[in-house]
Amino acid sequence: MAKDAVYVTRTRMPEFKTLCEQIQHIIDSGWITNDGECVRQLEKKLSAYLGCPHLLACNNGTTALMLALECAGLRNKKVAVTAYTYVATLSAMLWIGCTPIFIDIDPDTLSMSPYELEQAFSNHPEIAGVVPVNIYGLACDNAAISEICTRHGAKLIYDGAQAFGSSWQGRSLLDFGDYSICSFHATKIFHTVEGGCVIAHSKEALDKLALIRAFGHRGDTHFTLGINSKMSEFHAAVGLNLLPQTDTEIIRRKKLHALYDALLANAPLTRPRLAQGLNWNYAYYPILLTNNSVLQNVITALAKENIHPRRYFFPALTKLPYVHLWCRPCPVAEDVTQRVLCLPLYSELSDQTISKIVTTINEQALG
Repeated sequence: MAKDAVYVTRTRMPEFKTLCEQIQHIIDSGWITNDGECVRQLEKKLSAYLGCPHLLACNNGTTALMLALECAGLRNKKVAVTAYTYVATLSAMLWIGCTPIFIDIDPDTLSMSPYELEQAFSNHPEIAGVVPVNIYGLACDNAAISEICTRHGAKLIYDGAQAFGSSWQGRSLLDFGDYSICSFHATKIFHTVEGGCVIAHSKEALDKLALIRAFGHRGDTHFTLGINSKMSEFHAAVGLNLLPQTDTEIIRRKKLHALYDALLANAPLTRPRLAQGLNWNYAYYPILLTNNSVLQNVITALAKENIHPRRYFFPALTKLPYVHLWCRPCPVAEDVTQRVLCLPLYSELSDQTISKIVTTINEQALG
């Protein structure tokens, strides 16, 4: 990364002295992976923080989603998925043989459209699972999607990769569906450098997840097909270090969001609509510009100031070159990906930098 550059996010760093002490303890114990003390402690603290008692730490969010899909019995089945998300959501599905049925998004919330999901079941009654995404940490229409899945007998797995710290109607967004997953990648509000978790709703489901997380082994006995999705003790130590300051990070981001909102009040752009009852984590600041030409001009102008927003998310999954066999048009998602831009947002970002970003956007958007 270039010195003095402003990127879309900045990784939260652990407190060095405390982390060194934790790492020394790990080294002294001689136990650095395979469900060690730090991983178990992190799982316990995360369960308490999120209000989700059946939580399993993983080495990343992608394998966490693979575990959930496998345990839900969706291997080699048709699975409905939003067309607007990061490619990792689709990657997890394809790696275990799922056939994706792409669902378009609501133009206001940018989340899976319940209407389009219902239409998909009419065309593909054999859909066995549904994977909505809590895009930007925002809430899907949980009530409508859950009702549709229940009526059609489909498993519901939420990709909450960006949803850590968000809640809806007093419940963590990670507490919905049959399973939910989260990413703890270094770009997230809470992270373990690389990592993630999967959340279930029973001890039986959690035990099954834990078994396939460790190659399908318990001790020296091999029970079933599995993968290696274990989190190391070193990664868990970073998470234990960062978790206590996460609420402070969210509070600071909320203030920066409010500043962006105020300065962009008259700009010719829109933002996703927040669901009523959402307590947001302010993980991102997405804007929708009027067209792709304006978007490109904004990116070019900000780059001259050494400021680098990101096109989260581009392209729509329906435009990936390896999905043509399953592709159905998703015009809303395909349009949004041509106009969406996530602006820099992290707790150390200065008010002056935000002012510079907004000035540049207004100059380009207003012509």
